[in-house]
Amino acid sequence: MNDITMNDLIGLLPYAPIIAVVITVLTVMIAITFKRSHMVTGTITVAGLNIGLFTLIGQMIGVIDSGSIAPNAEQLFVIDNFAQFNMVVIFICALACCTLSYAYLANLKDNKEELYLLMLLSTIGALLMVSAQHMASFFMSLEMLSVPLYGLLAYTYMRNQSLESGLKYLVLSATASATLLMGMAFIYAEVGSLAFKPISMVLGNIFESPLLILGAAMMMFGIAFKLSAAPFHMWTPDVYEGAPAPIATFLASVSKVAMMALAVRFLIDTALLALPSVQMLLMVMATLSILVGNLLAVRQTSLKRLLGYSSIAHMGYVMIVIVSIGSAADSISSMYMAVYAFTSIGAFGVVTLMSSPYRLSGEADELTHYQGLFWRRPLLTAVMTIMMLSLAGIPLTAGFITKLFAILAAVQGTNWFLAAMIILGSAIGLFYYLRVLLTLFKRPKQFIEFDVSGQWGIRTGGIMVIAVTAIILFFGILPNSMIEWASLARIW
Repeated sequence: MNDITMNDLIGLLPYAPIIAVVITVLTVMIAITFKRSHMVTGTITVAGLNIGLFTLIGQMIGVIDSGSIAPNAEQLFVIDNFAQFNMVVIFICALACCTLSYAYLANLKDNKEELYLLMLLSTIGALLMVSAQHMASFFMSLEMLSVPLYGLLAYTYMRNQSLESGLKYLVLSATASATLLMGMAFIYAEVGSLAFKPISMVLGNIFESPLLILGAAMMMFGIAFKLSAAPFHMWTPDVYEGAPAPIATFLASVSKVAMMALAVRFLIDTALLALPSVQMLLMVMATLSILVGNLLAVRQTSLKRLLGYSSIAHMGYVMIVIVSIGSAADSISSMYMAVYAFTSIGAFGVVTLMSSPYRLSGEADELTHYQGLFWRRPLLTAVMTIMMLSLAGIPLTAGFITKLFAILAAVQGTNWFLAAMIILGSAIGLFYYLRVLLTLFKRPKQFIEFDVSGQWGIRTGGIMVIAVTAIILFFGILPNSMIEWASLARIW
């Protein structure tokens, strides 16, 4: 057996942020074996994620050594600017979800510590996904994200809805993974390589191969399921509704950012975007996602279901960016997903704060639970208002900047129909986002079912939600720094 050399250790330097999270998982496991303590487990988790985040930022600005090994097309993983940008977003989202979970789990009459363990494992999967550049690492990291999610969704199994949510995601996700794997097998049979970039080198010779087109289509179906793009969206509202609120936040932010980053890298590196069939597939899925997501959201009375359908529409907008500008889509899609993830954290964060601590009867899910919230909690109402306006793409919010870039991308690619779809989708979306806002400012109900505690704004969950709101407003008013950072998020 060969000894580990210094060069081997230097080769691991770019992966230091991920290794920090792996060490955190082991530390949490050891801590649980000594003594079960919700506070200790939560503190270790947040500390580990912070160490990983600051290590990554240190590497990005050159304070911490990140090694000098050039990327190689045959490597399973590559840490480039694109991966680093998305990893920062994933770290921030995971920290937000852990912070929200702490107050939410306070009253749970069962073991609380394993939730953090599963969340950390899923975060490792997400961090590996954004740096995967090989079919093997694609599938391995995707499963590492998905498998802990089955347990997370059903964590509050005493509630039937939560159990149903976990089972639905388990069955449908397994089907999507099998489809994805079959697509990989077809592409490998035709190309003879599992690495992304070598596939692009031989693509010109087998451009019209039926096996390649079938494999690409099957992989796109698997990716569309994980992104909850239409027509593979049916699980989304049910799973969002049944999931514990902090886990719905995790699914809407960390999971979506990681899957979109991996899909963008896969489509650009393999050059499959050059296939007319893949372009047509993306256009159809984008159009359906925008129409189905927005039209079905109009009828919803459940806030979590409404946000679930809204996410379907937003995935459609990002797909338009990808199909319109191809290899230049990496930075714009990363920026869009980052803003969408932060906005989702803000919106679901309000739901989590209203639903905390956990109770068996359910969560503050229905729109009627928020009726007249402004008259009791004006600051919390301001947070929700800004999040809804950002999702709708109203000026002075970061959501407006990203939606503007999506329209510009469609115009640049001369896809006038798709540009019109973004505008149409935004117009329909405005209706149901404003309906939520109207509910917040109505006359309050006499009997208040759910409410936040009086000091919510000075607790960790409240501070985090207010901070995310400040970020959305800051980047909406002064977007230059966000655009500059996103422009660096390029695939090597």
